Amino acid sequence: MSDLQVLWSRLAHESAVWVQVVEVQGSGPREVGAWMVVFARSQVGTIGGGHLEWKALAHARAALAGAALEARQRHALGPSLGQCCGGVVHLSLKKVSADDMPSLRKSLLEPAHPLALFGGGHVGQALVQALAPLPFALTWVDSRDGIFPVDVPPSVVCEHSDPVQWAVRDLPPGSAVLIMSFSHAEDLDVLAECLLRQRRQADLRWVGLIGSQTKWASFRHRLAERGFAEADWAGVACPIGLAGIKGKQPAVIAASVAAQLLQVFGL
Repeated sequence: MSDLQVLWSRLAHESAVWVQVVEVQGSGPREVGAWMVVFARSQVGTIGGGHLEWKALAHARAALAGAALEARQRHALGPSLGQCCGGVVHLSLKKVSADDMPSLRKSLLEPAHPLALFGGGHVGQALVQALAPLPFALTWVDSRDGIFPVDVPPSVVCEHSDPVQWAVRDLPPGSAVLIMSFSHAEDLDVLAECLLRQRRQADLRWVGLIGSQTKWASFRHRLAERGFAEADWAGVACPIGLAGIKGKQPAVIAASVAAQLLQVFGL
Protein backbone atom coordinates (compact mmCIF):
# COMPACT_ATOMS: atom_id res chain seq x y z
CA MET A 1 0.00 0.00 0.00
CA SER A 2 1.42 3.41 -1.02
CA ASP A 3 1.88 6.36 1.34
CA LEU A 4 -1.12 8.10 -0.18
CA GLN A 5 -3.33 5.04 0.18
CA VAL A 6 -2.33 4.77 3.84
CA LEU A 7 -2.97 8.49 4.30
CA TRP A 8 -6.51 8.40 2.90
CA SER A 9 -7.35 5.30 4.90
CA ARG A 10 -6.14 6.80 8.19
CA LEU A 11 -7.43 10.33 7.63
CA ALA A 12 -10.92 9.06 6.94
CA HIS A 13 -11.16 8.09 10.62
CA GLU A 14 -8.54 10.13 12.49
CA SER A 15 -7.50 13.80 12.63
CA ALA A 16 -3.88 14.73 11.99
CA VAL A 17 -1.47 17.60 11.45
CA TRP A 18 -0.24 18.39 7.96
CA VAL A 19 3.44 19.52 7.90
CA GLN A 20 5.00 20.85 4.70
CA VAL A 21 8.32 22.41 3.75
CA VAL A 22 7.41 25.84 2.35
CA GLU A 23 10.82 27.51 2.11
CA VAL A 24 14.47 26.41 2.22
CA GLN A 25 17.37 28.82 2.54
CA GLY A 26 20.72 27.21 1.86
CA SER A 27 20.98 23.45 2.29
CA GLY A 28 18.10 21.39 3.69
CA PRO A 29 17.25 17.69 4.04
CA ARG A 30 14.20 17.95 1.72
CA GLU A 31 12.94 20.23 -1.03
CA VAL A 32 10.11 22.74 -0.94
CA GLY A 33 6.83 20.82 -1.10
CA ALA A 34 8.03 17.82 0.92
CA TRP A 35 5.38 16.82 3.44
CA MET A 36 4.35 14.53 6.23
CA VAL A 37 1.03 13.97 7.95
CA VAL A 38 1.30 13.33 11.68
CA PHE A 39 -1.20 11.16 13.53
CA ALA A 40 -1.22 10.57 17.27
CA ARG A 41 0.78 7.35 16.98
CA SER A 42 2.11 7.27 13.43
CA GLN A 43 3.03 9.38 10.44
CA VAL A 44 2.83 9.25 6.66
CA GLY A 45 5.58 10.88 4.59
CA THR A 46 8.76 12.59 5.73
CA ILE A 47 10.34 16.06 5.75
CA GLY A 48 13.83 14.63 5.90
CA GLY A 49 14.27 12.90 9.24
CA GLY A 50 16.71 13.98 11.91
CA HIS A 51 16.12 16.50 14.66
CA LEU A 52 14.06 18.75 12.38
CA GLU A 53 11.49 16.04 11.81
CA TRP A 54 11.56 14.95 15.46
CA LYS A 55 10.75 18.49 16.65
CA ALA A 56 7.95 18.88 14.10
CA LEU A 57 6.50 15.51 15.11
CA ALA A 58 6.58 16.42 18.79
CA HIS A 59 4.90 19.78 18.18
CA ALA A 60 2.23 18.25 15.94
CA ARG A 61 1.37 15.53 18.44
CA ALA A 62 1.20 18.06 21.26
CA ALA A 63 -1.28 20.05 19.15
CA LEU A 64 -3.35 16.92 18.55
CA ALA A 65 -3.46 16.47 22.32
CA GLY A 66 -4.81 19.99 22.82
CA ALA A 67 -1.81 22.36 22.81
CA ALA A 68 -1.68 25.43 20.58
CA LEU A 69 -0.49 24.81 17.04
CA GLU A 70 2.24 27.06 15.64
CA ALA A 71 1.20 27.42 12.02
CA ARG A 72 4.60 28.55 10.72
CA GLN A 73 7.97 27.45 12.04
CA ARG A 74 11.51 28.52 11.18
CA HIS A 75 14.36 26.10 11.90
CA ALA A 76 18.04 26.95 11.56
CA LEU A 77 19.44 23.48 11.07
CA GLY A 78 23.01 24.09 12.19
CA PRO A 79 22.87 26.26 15.32
CA SER A 80 19.50 25.21 16.75
CA LEU A 81 19.14 21.59 15.65
CA GLY A 82 22.68 20.38 15.20
CA GLN A 83 22.09 19.10 11.67
CA CYS A 84 24.99 19.40 9.27
CA CYS A 85 22.82 20.64 6.37
CA GLY A 86 23.36 24.12 7.78
CA GLY A 87 20.45 25.84 6.04
CA VAL A 88 17.16 27.28 7.26
CA VAL A 89 13.89 25.41 6.75
CA HIS A 90 10.43 26.98 7.07
CA LEU A 91 7.52 24.67 7.84
CA SER A 92 3.79 25.14 7.50
CA LEU A 93 1.56 23.19 9.91
CA LYS A 94 -2.21 22.81 10.03
CA LYS A 95 -4.74 20.41 11.48
CA VAL A 96 -6.55 18.24 8.95
CA SER A 97 -9.39 15.74 9.02
CA ALA A 98 -11.59 13.78 6.65
CA ASP A 99 -13.20 17.06 5.55
CA ASP A 100 -9.85 18.19 4.12
CA MET A 101 -9.29 15.10 1.96
CA PRO A 102 -10.56 16.65 -1.32
CA SER A 103 -8.20 19.65 -1.06
CA LEU A 104 -5.30 17.44 0.04
CA ARG A 105 -5.85 15.08 -2.88
CA LYS A 106 -5.63 18.04 -5.23
CA SER A 107 -2.47 19.46 -3.65
CA LEU A 108 -0.76 16.06 -3.52
CA LEU A 109 -1.44 15.18 -7.14
CA GLU A 110 2.11 14.85 -8.40
CA PRO A 111 2.90 15.51 -12.04
CA ALA A 112 3.08 12.07 -13.61
CA HIS A 113 5.58 11.71 -16.44
CA PRO A 114 4.38 9.39 -19.22
CA LEU A 115 6.37 6.20 -19.57
CA ALA A 116 5.72 3.12 -21.71
CA LEU A 117 7.28 -0.22 -20.86
CA PHE A 118 7.19 -2.87 -23.60
CA GLY A 119 7.69 -6.36 -22.18
CA GLY A 120 6.17 -8.36 -19.34
CA GLY A 121 9.13 -10.59 -18.53
CA HIS A 122 11.14 -10.83 -15.33
CA VAL A 123 12.93 -7.51 -15.80
CA GLY A 124 9.72 -5.81 -16.83
CA GLN A 125 7.97 -7.07 -13.72
CA ALA A 126 10.83 -5.90 -11.50
CA LEU A 127 10.77 -2.52 -13.20
CA VAL A 128 7.06 -2.06 -12.62
CA GLN A 129 7.57 -2.62 -8.90
CA ALA A 130 10.52 -0.20 -8.86
CA LEU A 131 8.70 2.50 -10.82
CA ALA A 132 5.27 2.26 -9.16
CA PRO A 133 6.05 4.64 -6.25
CA LEU A 134 7.82 7.13 -8.52
CA PRO A 135 6.10 10.02 -10.36
CA PHE A 136 5.52 8.18 -13.64
CA ALA A 137 2.30 7.46 -15.50
CA LEU A 138 3.29 3.94 -16.51
CA THR A 139 1.71 2.02 -19.39
CA TRP A 140 2.82 -1.61 -19.52
CA VAL A 141 2.48 -3.20 -22.96
CA ASP A 142 2.79 -6.79 -24.15
CA SER A 143 1.48 -8.82 -27.10
CA ARG A 144 0.86 -11.98 -25.07
CA ASP A 145 -2.40 -12.84 -23.34
CA GLY A 146 -2.26 -13.54 -19.62
CA ILE A 147 1.26 -12.18 -19.17
CA PHE A 148 0.50 -9.49 -16.59
CA PRO A 149 0.58 -10.61 -12.93
CA VAL A 150 -2.44 -10.23 -10.68
CA ASP A 151 -0.68 -7.87 -8.26
CA VAL A 152 -0.04 -5.00 -10.68
CA PRO A 153 0.16 -1.70 -8.76
CA PRO A 154 -3.07 0.29 -9.15
CA SER A 155 -1.26 3.21 -10.80
CA VAL A 156 -0.06 1.05 -13.73
CA VAL A 157 -2.13 0.68 -16.91
CA CYS A 158 -1.74 -2.71 -18.62
CA GLU A 159 -2.31 -2.87 -22.37
CA HIS A 160 -2.46 -5.86 -24.69
CA SER A 161 -1.36 -4.91 -28.21
CA ASP A 162 -0.95 -7.26 -31.17
CA PRO A 163 1.06 -6.32 -33.07
CA VAL A 164 2.81 -4.81 -30.12
CA GLN A 165 4.38 -1.87 -31.99
CA TRP A 166 0.99 -0.33 -32.75
CA ALA A 167 0.80 0.85 -29.15
CA VAL A 168 3.60 3.35 -29.91
CA ARG A 169 1.22 5.42 -32.02
CA ASP A 170 -1.10 6.14 -29.09
CA LEU A 171 1.53 7.16 -26.53
CA PRO A 172 1.10 10.68 -25.14
CA PRO A 173 3.59 13.33 -26.26
CA GLY A 174 6.66 13.52 -24.07
CA SER A 175 6.65 9.81 -23.30
CA ALA A 176 9.77 7.86 -22.49
CA VAL A 177 9.85 4.33 -23.93
CA LEU A 178 11.53 1.23 -22.52
CA ILE A 179 11.79 -1.76 -24.87
CA MET A 180 12.39 -5.23 -23.41
CA SER A 181 9.95 -7.67 -25.00
CA PHE A 182 10.31 -11.46 -25.05
CA SER A 183 11.83 -11.48 -28.56
CA HIS A 184 14.39 -9.50 -30.52
CA ALA A 185 11.96 -9.35 -33.43
CA GLU A 186 9.37 -7.54 -31.31
CA ASP A 187 12.04 -5.28 -29.85
CA LEU A 188 13.09 -4.30 -33.35
CA ASP A 189 9.49 -3.65 -34.47
CA VAL A 190 8.79 -1.44 -31.44
CA LEU A 191 12.04 0.45 -31.88
CA ALA A 192 11.38 1.01 -35.59
CA GLU A 193 7.91 2.36 -34.78
CA CYS A 194 9.46 4.73 -32.24
CA LEU A 195 11.93 5.99 -34.83
CA LEU A 196 9.13 6.51 -37.36
CA ARG A 197 7.20 8.52 -34.78
CA GLN A 198 10.28 10.60 -34.05
CA ARG A 199 10.60 11.32 -37.76
CA ARG A 200 6.97 12.45 -37.96
CA GLN A 201 6.50 14.16 -34.61
CA ALA A 202 9.79 14.20 -32.67
CA ASP A 203 7.77 14.07 -29.44
CA LEU A 204 9.15 11.05 -27.55
CA ARG A 205 11.25 12.15 -24.60
CA TRP A 206 13.61 9.18 -24.57
CA VAL A 207 13.87 5.67 -26.00
CA GLY A 208 15.79 2.91 -24.24
CA LEU A 209 16.45 -0.64 -25.47
CA ILE A 210 17.61 -3.47 -23.23
CA GLY A 211 20.57 -5.43 -24.55
CA SER A 212 24.30 -5.63 -25.03
CA GLN A 213 26.58 -3.69 -27.33
CA THR A 214 26.50 -6.71 -29.63
CA LYS A 215 22.70 -6.63 -29.80
CA TRP A 216 22.77 -2.90 -30.49
CA ALA A 217 25.28 -3.34 -33.34
CA SER A 218 23.03 -5.99 -34.88
CA PHE A 219 19.97 -3.76 -34.48
CA ARG A 220 21.67 -0.82 -36.16
CA HIS A 221 22.42 -3.04 -39.15
CA ARG A 222 18.79 -4.23 -39.29
CA LEU A 223 17.48 -0.68 -38.93
CA ALA A 224 19.67 0.41 -41.84
CA GLU A 225 18.11 -2.39 -43.92
CA ARG A 226 14.70 -0.87 -43.09
CA GLY A 227 15.76 2.54 -44.37
CA PHE A 228 16.84 4.20 -41.16
CA ALA A 229 20.11 6.08 -40.73
CA GLU A 230 22.40 6.98 -37.86
CA ALA A 231 20.57 10.26 -37.39
CA ASP A 232 17.40 8.27 -36.65
CA TRP A 233 18.84 6.03 -33.95
CA ALA A 234 21.40 8.44 -32.47
CA GLY A 235 19.15 9.22 -29.50
CA VAL A 236 18.43 5.61 -28.56
CA ALA A 237 19.97 4.41 -25.28
CA CYS A 238 21.33 0.85 -25.52
CA PRO A 239 22.39 -0.71 -23.21
CA ILE A 240 20.10 0.87 -20.62
CA GLY A 241 20.84 1.60 -16.97
CA LEU A 242 23.52 3.57 -15.19
CA ALA A 243 27.10 2.96 -16.19
CA GLY A 244 29.12 0.99 -13.67
CA ILE A 245 26.27 -1.19 -12.39
CA LYS A 246 27.19 -4.70 -13.55
CA GLY A 247 24.56 -6.96 -11.94
CA LYS A 248 22.21 -8.86 -14.23
CA GLN A 249 19.55 -9.77 -11.67
CA PRO A 250 16.14 -8.32 -12.64
CA ALA A 251 15.92 -6.24 -9.45
CA VAL A 252 19.40 -4.78 -10.02
CA ILE A 253 18.61 -3.88 -13.62
CA ALA A 254 15.31 -2.36 -12.49
CA ALA A 255 16.99 -0.19 -9.87
CA SER A 256 19.60 0.98 -12.38
CA VAL A 257 17.03 1.82 -15.08
CA ALA A 258 14.71 3.55 -12.60
CA ALA A 259 17.62 5.76 -11.51
CA GLN A 260 18.43 6.49 -15.16
CA LEU A 261 14.83 7.57 -15.81
CA LEU A 262 14.94 9.92 -12.83
CA GLN A 263 17.95 11.54 -14.50
CA VAL A 264 16.20 11.66 -17.89
CA PHE A 265 13.24 13.54 -16.40
CA GLY A 266 15.39 15.65 -14.06
CA LEU A 267 13.67 14.32 -10.92
